[in-house]
Amino acid sequence: MHTRVFRFAPSPNGYLHLGHAYSVLLNDDMAREAGGRLLLRIEDIDAWRCRPEYEAGIYQDLGWLGLSWQEPVRRQSEHFDDYRAALAKLDAQGLIYPSFESRSELSALVAERDRLGRWPRDPDGVPLYPGRARKLSPAERERRRRAGEPFALRLAIDAAVARVGVLTWTETGMGPQGQTGLVTAAPQMWGDVVLARKEAPTSYHLAVVIDDAFQGVSDVVRGQDLFWATSIHRLLQALLGLPEPIYHHHRLILDSGGRKLSKSTQATGLRELRAAGATAADIRRMVGLGR
Repeated sequence: MHTRVFRFAPSPNGYLHLGHAYSVLLNDDMAREAGGRLLLRIEDIDAWRCRPEYEAGIYQDLGWLGLSWQEPVRRQSEHFDDYRAALAKLDAQGLIYPSFESRSELSALVAERDRLGRWPRDPDGVPLYPGRARKLSPAERERRRRAGEPFALRLAIDAAVARVGVLTWTETGMGPQGQTGLVTAAPQMWGDVVLARKEAPTSYHLAVVIDDAFQGVSDVVRGQDLFWATSIHRLLQALLGLPEPIYHHHRLILDSGGRKLSKSTQATGLRELRAAGATAADIRRMVGLGR
């Protein structure tokens, strides 16, 4: 029987808060109950927002909570070649293409389409890609790339879905509308998602499925806000021939206004709570994990 592998994967773009504490403690509890292992991954592909002091803070906060993890820690910024190789596989299948519109141009296109009736949004509330870059000729794409124009590499969602058909995933937690058990993926709701940019060789969606596969993660335990992102992750796993983990989406820790916690929320920051005299046991009680 294979050992089950769990992971906690924060981004070092701010200090950890109670929401992170709940997720990592739940991962650790579930790994212990399953006789499995807990991994730590640093998701630092955003070079503009990720800082060394935040990464150091992650280790300090997790150590204070009494947690340990298997070494070495995987840092995404050290594995860009893995993501480029995955993009090359998708490119060979004819499933990715560059789009050259700027953010302001995309906003104008969405506003234009909104005047005809609200343009569809993805589960995060972001408008689906409204441009026509998929129709550019290969010669025009190459000309614009050679000219140094900024671009985003997008997944041609309709062609990708047609290639793999209907996908599902096993959900042992609960989705935002109470979904559990065998869930049918709906990747079309994301439109032609960005998988990389000229200046960044991967996106969250691509990196997370590659990392989970490389690290042998069997159980993905994360917040409900990522529930529908699993549709894109399952699609990429199928296209790239990667294994399918079990997913467990947990409740979110909310602020007094009912909003998801932010890394800028000082009152729930682990550093601030520690400085105010809280203990690791206090944190467990605050997030509803008792003992």
